[in-house]
Amino acid sequence: MTGFPVFDGHNDLVLRLLRGEITADDVASGLPDGHIDKPRAQKGGFGGGMFAIFVPSPGDQALRQDEMRNPPYDIPLPDQVSETTAADWTERGFNALNDLSDAGAVRICRTAQDIEDALPAAEMAAVIHIEGAEAVDREFEKLNAWHARGLRSLGPVWSRDTVWGCGVPFRYPSDPDTGPGLTEDGKALIRECNRLKIMIDLSHLNGKGFEDVARITDAPLVATHSNAWAVCPHSRNLTDRQLAVIRDSDGMVGINFASAFLRPDGRMDSEFELDIVLRHFDHLLHSLGEDRVGLGSDFDGALVPDKIGDCAGLPNLLTALRSHGVDDGLMSKITHGNWLRVLRKTWGD
Repeated sequence: MTGFPVFDGHNDLVLRLLRGEITADDVASGLPDGHIDKPRAQKGGFGGGMFAIFVPSPGDQALRQDEMRNPPYDIPLPDQVSETTAADWTERGFNALNDLSDAGAVRICRTAQDIEDALPAAEMAAVIHIEGAEAVDREFEKLNAWHARGLRSLGPVWSRDTVWGCGVPFRYPSDPDTGPGLTEDGKALIRECNRLKIMIDLSHLNGKGFEDVARITDAPLVATHSNAWAVCPHSRNLTDRQLAVIRDSDGMVGINFASAFLRPDGRMDSEFELDIVLRHFDHLLHSLGEDRVGLGSDFDGALVPDKIGDCAGLPNLLTALRSHGVDDGLMSKITHGNWLRVLRKTWGD
């Protein structure tokens, strides 16, 4: 599948650096575990994507994933994280991305042209994304400063409440209508992101938060790593009504590889065939059109299908798509073209 470099909507590689599990040099030279490093990216055609700076919640994420192995489940939202803690962590995230750049693992991109020039390249194209905006102050001074340093994408919430709004819990079965939407401060955040032309990520917002963004924003609506609720009725997935709103805004959705958001039974279990991914692809393609579907793996932040495994396994998915009838033109759009289109439109490139 050469000729179809993948630009991906979401990964959590930076979190591994911030936790001290790996170094930037490890990513450049190769890792024995996880989902992303430079050698495997080159092998699998992983050209880059949105690299998230995420502030983790206290507690054991593995325990949460264990609970998700046996539906139904309703995992409580974690406690909020203070602005001071989040700002310190976010600053470290920017430093980690600079370390990855210095090590030759990534090339930080600020424009769609930067991404296009980097596909394919020895370094992965990296767009800086903040997942959950706890670090942002209400005067938006840090937001403006981080934008000047390369921030181009932001999710107002992760799956916990913030001063900006309410996250959607990990709940199956459930629709996304799980609580109140954006606060007044959150609505101001959306307007400031519009002014700066920072892409707003709808993934992790609940139903009312989604509607609030849709009413306010002047940019295409984008969910970087979400799936079709009609295939898997998980609270993290998008209903047909939400997909219609995204379509009408000329936005897009990146298919999330997290097993619990793919499997119709909602189980956090990676043993299944890629035809389940294709079911989400078919539904999103039907709902959004071929210009509005891409990939949003959640590599290094999720339990992905065994048939993919890590970024070196992306050709397995592309081969499945090819066997499913995807031609060269559509393959180019899914792997990177649609992301370039929506980012150009959002950033005003």
